[in-house]
Amino acid sequence: MGASGVAAAGGSPGSLGVGAEFQLSGFGGASVNYDAGDFHVGGFLGFHDPEGDDNTEFDLGARFYYHVHSTAMSDFGVGGSFSVVNVPGPTPADPEARDTGVFIEPGVQLRVFLASNVAVSANVGLSIGVVDASGVDVTGQTIGGGLHYYFF
Repeated sequence: MGASGVAAAGGSPGSLGVGAEFQLSGFGGASVNYDAGDFHVGGFLGFHDPEGDDNTEFDLGARFYYHVHSTAMSDFGVGGSFSVVNVPGPTPADPEARDTGVFIEPGVQLRVFLASNVAVSANVGLSIGVVDASGVDVTGQTIGGGLHYYFF
């Protein structure tokens, strides 16, 4: 008869996850997560160049969540993210103008492991837009999320 142990989900201490994640502001892209056990930290890089001139968008961000509760197949973290985006912001006076938005997003994240190394995440919190993000915008959103594959 074989012995069994406690199940361990992906996101185990020292594991690296790759995938995609979008912040509450709607910006995001390809991402990498490092799970240290008690917390996970990561970043994303997005690039979008639709047809036309002077309309390229760049997204860059980082996030940190401290795990306040964990089970074998999920964790609940408190933390947030920080992102910088550069998007077209044309005006009649300057049709080639660009805007740089900075978003600070405190909140919580729920990660559920569909398999031992595949996680789906959902974020809830505030999105605070500053710099060229039209002053300060404080809104509650529930649309942030991601999908990551963890390597052990």
